[in-house]
Amino acid sequence: MTEIDAKMVMRLREMTGAPMMDCKAALKETGGDFDKAKDVLRKKGKQLADKAAGREVKEGKLFSYVHHNGKLAVLVEIVCETDFVAKNEEFNAFGKGVCFTVAASSPPVIFLNRDNVDPAAVAKERAFVTEQAAETMKGKPQSVIDKAVEGRMEKYFAERCLMEAQYIDPAGQGEPRSVEQVRTVLVGKIGENIQVRRFVRMELGG
Repeated sequence: MTEIDAKMVMRLREMTGAPMMDCKAALKETGGDFDKAKDVLRKKGKQLADKAAGREVKEGKLFSYVHHNGKLAVLVEIVCETDFVAKNEEFNAFGKGVCFTVAASSPPVIFLNRDNVDPAAVAKERAFVTEQAAETMKGKPQSVIDKAVEGRMEKYFAERCLMEAQYIDPAGQGEPRSVEQVRTVLVGKIGENIQVRRFVRMELGG
């Protein structure tokens, strides 16, 4: 059995942002397999986030970012359960990161999540992608074509939906994670329901 040392735990923490004790437990559970440990942490974080999702959020904070040239600005509302958490350092770092993510998105994110995307637009995109895949992958097994279509649809949502966009970490980029994955980890660490409620991205003349 692989011995779990402090360096391994720290490495997993840097990859995922999860608490040290959770990282250590995940590594022990998976025999030191980092990929499997990350899956364990994601599953645990999602369970905690889902459990917290129904709790009322009355507190929170507005976060803002203005680009150095004064031609791009972002405003984000993130809510939580208590004023205490709204002052939490990691909560505030997350808000800053979400602002950076919105500002850096190219093409700009438009929707909060895929539930907000017009179903007709999704259906039209899927039809186009399916037709394109069938043409360019002619002769391939249908299962391979279907997988390619799903991959392109995931990219479609990631380019348009904030919660699926790659999070821009103000402390420096570690392993790529979506905004939703970072939010899920944060809920697990803090223990409160935390939600990105809405955002606005403005460009001069846009």
